[in-house]
Amino acid sequence: MPNIAVVVGSIRPGRVTRSVAEWVHQIAAKRPDSTYELVDLADFPLPAFDEPLPPQYGQYELPHTQAWARKVAEFDGFVFVTPEYNHGPTAALKNALDFVYGEWNNKVAGFVSLGTSGGVRAVEHLRLVAAELQMATVQAQLPLFVATDFSDYPRFSPIASREDELTRVLDQLESWATALGSIRSGAL
Repeated sequence: MPNIAVVVGSIRPGRVTRSVAEWVHQIAAKRPDSTYELVDLADFPLPAFDEPLPPQYGQYELPHTQAWARKVAEFDGFVFVTPEYNHGPTAALKNALDFVYGEWNNKVAGFVSLGTSGGVRAVEHLRLVAAELQMATVQAQLPLFVATDFSDYPRFSPIASREDELTRVLDQLESWATALGSIRSGAL
């Protein structure tokens, strides 16, 4: 059974990303064919990348990197919940992706994004990063718009169709996580 992380992609004080990620996790946790865990980047205080060797070597010397690598390694897939800052993802999320390498390989990513334009430009950027990390990304994504899904900002109140859209993301994510399992286990 795939183990999937719902990653809170912002560490900013007052962030709404945490409430969105909790909503995603609450829905995902009811699904019978995978396990889901909420992973908050705020719980993994990573400085700007500070390892002596590039992450591709997998020789992590610093305790914060080792803790992050162990956490990422636990999962078969990820739902990245990200706001869009200046047409891109948060620096904290990009940094967390950059800190390790092999732990992301042959895994799958799905995206829930938020912003005035639904966060879609942040996801475009993250898809490129995921490809470089040898991750598959699912086609479905869930963009959340400030005007409609946060009509009483900062309170998150998704419109009725959002749960169905999230289900599509999770369906694809679980299928890919299962399919990539044979690659991760060396069965192919």
